[in-house]
Amino acid sequence: MIDSVLVANRGEIARRVFRTCRALGIATVAVHSDADAGAAHVREADAAVRLPGDAPADTYLRGDLIVRAALAAGADAVHPGYGFLSENAGFARAVEEAGLVWIGPPPAAIEAMASKTGAKKLMAQAGVPLPPSLEPERITARELPVLVKAAAGGGGRGMRVVRRIDDLEAEVEAARAEAAAAFGDGEVFVEPYLEGGRHVEVQILADAYGTVWALGTRDCSLQRRHQKVVEEAPAPGLGDEVLRTLEEAAVAAARAVDYRGAGTVEFLLSREGRPYFLEMNTRLQVEHPVTEAVFRTDLVAHQIRVAEGEPLPAAGPPEPQGHAVEARLYAEDPAAGWRPQSGRLWRFHVPGDVRVDAGVEDGDDIPVHYDPMLAKIVAWAPTRAAAVRKLARALDGATLHGPVTNRDLLVGSLRHPDFDPARLDTGFYERNLAELTAPGPEDDTAHALLAAALGQAVRDRPGGPRLAARVGGWRNLASAPSSRRYTDAAGREHEVRYRWGRGGTLLAEEPGVRVVAARPDEVVLESRGVRRRYPVAVHGERVFAGRHAFTCLPRLPEPDTALEPGSLLAPMPGTVVRVADGVRPGADVTAGQVLLWLEAMKMEHRITAPADGRLTALHVTVGQQVEVGAPLAVVTA
Repeated sequence: MIDSVLVANRGEIARRVFRTCRALGIATVAVHSDADAGAAHVREADAAVRLPGDAPADTYLRGDLIVRAALAAGADAVHPGYGFLSENAGFARAVEEAGLVWIGPPPAAIEAMASKTGAKKLMAQAGVPLPPSLEPERITARELPVLVKAAAGGGGRGMRVVRRIDDLEAEVEAARAEAAAAFGDGEVFVEPYLEGGRHVEVQILADAYGTVWALGTRDCSLQRRHQKVVEEAPAPGLGDEVLRTLEEAAVAAARAVDYRGAGTVEFLLSREGRPYFLEMNTRLQVEHPVTEAVFRTDLVAHQIRVAEGEPLPAAGPPEPQGHAVEARLYAEDPAAGWRPQSGRLWRFHVPGDVRVDAGVEDGDDIPVHYDPMLAKIVAWAPTRAAAVRKLARALDGATLHGPVTNRDLLVGSLRHPDFDPARLDTGFYERNLAELTAPGPEDDTAHALLAAALGQAVRDRPGGPRLAARVGGWRNLASAPSSRRYTDAAGREHEVRYRWGRGGTLLAEEPGVRVVAARPDEVVLESRGVRRRYPVAVHGERVFAGRHAFTCLPRLPEPDTALEPGSLLAPMPGTVVRVADGVRPGADVTAGQVLLWLEAMKMEHRITAPADGRLTALHVTVGQQVEVGAPLAVVTA
């Protein structure tokens, strides 16, 4: 029996495993980097061990330190979570060689599936349907579009869609470089890119006695940068024959590598409904909660019991019920190229009857070193439509005071006509991103700005809360108007004007808007006969009003810091991972040319030349860490 588990991970998945451990009476051990010293998963573990440093390579990817930590803390088992070392066969062997229980599949099974090219050969022998492989040097325009993929790793790293034959060679080299930097293995392969395909996967669970369960399907077609955003179970709209083919292929894949524990077999489903094997993830998936909700089971508990040597129940898996949908809430700005965000999360609350698997709590800092996912929000209902509606409503009403998130994108996605079983495919965001990230109605932004200004005005005036009077009237009084200046999430500047009336009342300068009530924490406005409440919260220079966030500008702005014309600034904190060949001071560059790559929160971001010109300065080197706004290079037009 396992008495104490160390989770070799962080954030949401560490807390998820701890929750099951507590239910089973198992003690918990956390590991943490210096950046995570005060993180939620560290606070709630029974014991915690420091991994010195901040970067993943120095901490969560150091298997030797993690094994040492488990032994020092008296743990007798290690759960890898997902990501980091979860699919590292060498780490799994090191855990077992140290006399610890590995809560995962056999190292040989991990090794067999670690290389996508090797896995495809194995799956071909097992009769699993595969897409044809292509040799890069023999590809012609007739085979386009194609997908270049890294043989190792995942998460969209080292992956490129190529639609022009002239781009193929450069994209293959770029994928190799990214894969080598991310996984230490630059091997890539090329296969046809199926336009309009769906990403469908099967959850499997296996014990050491030959029993393999196929716990239904999940659809994970809504993806950004080849990384999943919204997932659901079961995958909607599949016929019985397709479902049978998928489940039989998944079981065959598991048996081919003598699998044990929880795993996922991923497929790409063509428009015609033909499935093709993509890969097998030899770990728990991020989206496992939707399967748990539909099957009313705990996959982590099954992982632990299988690791303890128990067989799966002879009665077979539970019967599935209803539908579940999961949305990944990220600290990122979809309108700015999915740019990850960092900083303090002052308030985090999701209302409603939904499951929230979060790595953060009120007051936590979001570091720049790791994946920007804050939480997974999961809704279950008897039908798909009801589950989608419940999830959209919970996200819509969430209180998120902190960095920019993808919440509005998620709500818009769930309510979009294309989020329909007949239209689901991996091109969802390619078609709809511009629409989903377009600015909201001007009136809504203007009213939120007014609410922010009025809430601050009441707070800042002497006797603040005592002036929380009910106010009214449409006319302007003789008192001089006041104003406040803000920038919105897109960096646009706004000025808000209002007046103080008799008895401490507040009046809007905006025509047609009546101030019904104004308090430091809430403002009620009426426009066109409709009243709306705007909760207001102030955290330093950041002001939150309803769904909107603004930065309050000083009354007397400071002069801008002088920068050399043509300076390219870091859009986020991160690490310079590559500089393009030939990029050096004095080199001629063209508009849109990639100059260097900045890695932040597990994603690479291209820094490009804004115009044709000459690179007159390069301020950074590979491996250098930079803060947001740091000068990177100078291009003189």
